[in-house]
Amino acid sequence: MLNVLCIGDVVGKNSCEFLLNNLHKIKRQYNIDVVIANGENSADGNGITPYSAKQLFDSGVDIITGGNHTLKRKEVYDLLESNPYMTVPNNIKSEVGKPIAVYDMGAYKIAVINICGTVYMDTAENAFNTADNLIEESKKLGANIIILDFHAEATSEKRALGLYLDGRITAFFGTHTHIPTADLTILPKGTGYITDIGMCGPDGSVLGVDSEIIINRFRGKSYDRFVTPKNHTIFNGCIFTIDPKTSKTTACEQLIIK
Repeated sequence: MLNVLCIGDVVGKNSCEFLLNNLHKIKRQYNIDVVIANGENSADGNGITPYSAKQLFDSGVDIITGGNHTLKRKEVYDLLESNPYMTVPNNIKSEVGKPIAVYDMGAYKIAVINICGTVYMDTAENAFNTADNLIEESKKLGANIIILDFHAEATSEKRALGLYLDGRITAFFGTHTHIPTADLTILPKGTGYITDIGMCGPDGSVLGVDSEIIINRFRGKSYDRFVTPKNHTIFNGCIFTIDPKTSKTTACEQLIIK
């Protein structure tokens, strides 16, 4: 069996340092084989930089997925092009990066695919059609295990896509809303599923941003720049146990460290 740890949006410098200090221990404790983390908010102020990407890889992350903020920092563009283990959602309006990362483990290959939702998101193509195309491309690349990071706002869109892909991919984890949902499950045809995996970010914040800034925005009193508070880091992730022979998820566990 193969244990894959998926980590929700990593928010800011402190969260990267939390992973540097703790991820290797988590991997040993839970016998983790592969780690996938969403890194689109890993730089303070959101986006990803070469430095924050290095911190994630140094901490033990194998594949970094992205979202609607991935392309905010132009200094990371060359790295997105050159590093085979970083993805950019295929259906956002960009010619930078690639939507599939293939992790070769010898006897089997894991394809991690990355798509953005269409509800309240600036996407160029329907997520369902994009998923169909990326699954076929992953198979052509020799992958027998396919895992999707669906970076989307609406829970209904996530749930619908998960059911649409049930049995066609190995595992599905949602990102973007930074709030872990309580619906981790194995769908009827063997796909591991969770609507949103949550975040690795500051406790007491609003989606990783200083709570007072967001409260003032909702009250119409201020539009201050987003600041990532230096609060205690909470860790949200899921472990999918996969049978490489069947490409199905056989067990799953939600991992929350406060």
